[in-house]
Amino acid sequence: MRERSTRAEPGVTSDPCPNAVDSRKGCIYLGVLSDLTSGPFAALGKDIHNGQLAFWKAVNEAGGIGGKYEVDITTYAEDTAYDLQKHAEAYERIEPHVLALSMSFGTVQTQRVLAKMDAANMVAIAGTLWSGWQFENSDKGLLLESGYSYCSEAIIALDWIAEHMAKPGSLATVSYQGDYGGDYSTGAKKWASTNRVDVVAQIDTEPNTRIGNQDAAVAKILAAKADLVLLATGPAEAGEIMGKAALAGFQGRFLGSGPTWNGGLLKSPAATAITARYNMTSPLDGWDGTSAGARKARASAHREPSTWGYSAGWMFSYPMKALLTRAVVEGKLTRKGVRQSVQGLRVDYEGAIPEYTYGAPKPDLSRQRAVIEAPDQTAPLGAKTLASGYHGPTQDRITLTEPCVQP
Repeated sequence: MRERSTRAEPGVTSDPCPNAVDSRKGCIYLGVLSDLTSGPFAALGKDIHNGQLAFWKAVNEAGGIGGKYEVDITTYAEDTAYDLQKHAEAYERIEPHVLALSMSFGTVQTQRVLAKMDAANMVAIAGTLWSGWQFENSDKGLLLESGYSYCSEAIIALDWIAEHMAKPGSLATVSYQGDYGGDYSTGAKKWASTNRVDVVAQIDTEPNTRIGNQDAAVAKILAAKADLVLLATGPAEAGEIMGKAALAGFQGRFLGSGPTWNGGLLKSPAATAITARYNMTSPLDGWDGTSAGARKARASAHREPSTWGYSAGWMFSYPMKALLTRAVVEGKLTRKGVRQSVQGLRVDYEGAIPEYTYGAPKPDLSRQRAVIEAPDQTAPLGAKTLASGYHGPTQDRITLTEPCVQP
């Protein structure tokens, strides 16, 4: 049941939250816009949400925000199914009732409502790693991004492949080009240009819910004959691509952006090809991570989650906690005040992600690090950490003054 108390500021009430730990505290309502049931990233989105629920439960049980408020992210949680129109409609429904967004999942989905967020001073946790969130003229100073961008992810991962396996002579990319994949494939092109490697194919694809299957992408992979294929799709699509390409005789390797991975792929017919030929990356410590942040995320879970999204939900919530705490301490617990408090906000992720300060004119690529993983049936979530905190040389040779791509 949604709360109905009167308040001067949207999303802030002196009345307690539903299911409050301490009924003497007020409530801060945060909205959620995410793929929770039926979209191409539903497994990831649901786990991210569960990780955030656990994070805020721990915060509330530890005294809340500034000892004055608890946080609710359930009352105004909406399933957007990773659909542009559904995301926009859900935003309209919850906007009058929340102080900020605990999650806005999807790059183009968030861009769709960004102008309205700007007018409403609506800060949000970015459930996406688009490089544009690192530039104020692209995100209006509203998105709380964590870790690296998809563009940087490709660069760092390719450095690791070149250093620890073999430098590829040619690359191909398969991506949701008008979505997060465009950022990832652009990073691959930047790495290739800097390291004098040919990109022999840039293959655009879409979720199977729109096009049925990945046969066209597989045919183009086989024709391109690249040494390494970078994937920025959904997990089901990635598994299909790898399995069909291997069955058809493709001899190269695959490298995947974080959203491509789901441990359930190791239960698919493509498991053998995936285990032998695939590596993936993450901006944060995996389920087997040793940082304090990773240990706390694991301890909060009742059971092992299905994807790395649970850890992401936990880690991506640190900035919002720091922001709300700052706003309460400075007496700025309004949308406008919260937005102002983003500038210069320093966030400690307890080792799971490098510390980050918001408001810089351009991203500091030298501080960005990746976790490199490999599929492993015996490892938690089917993913074994090969390297934590990896930073390769190419990042130090590239300067970003604008987003890598405009979706």
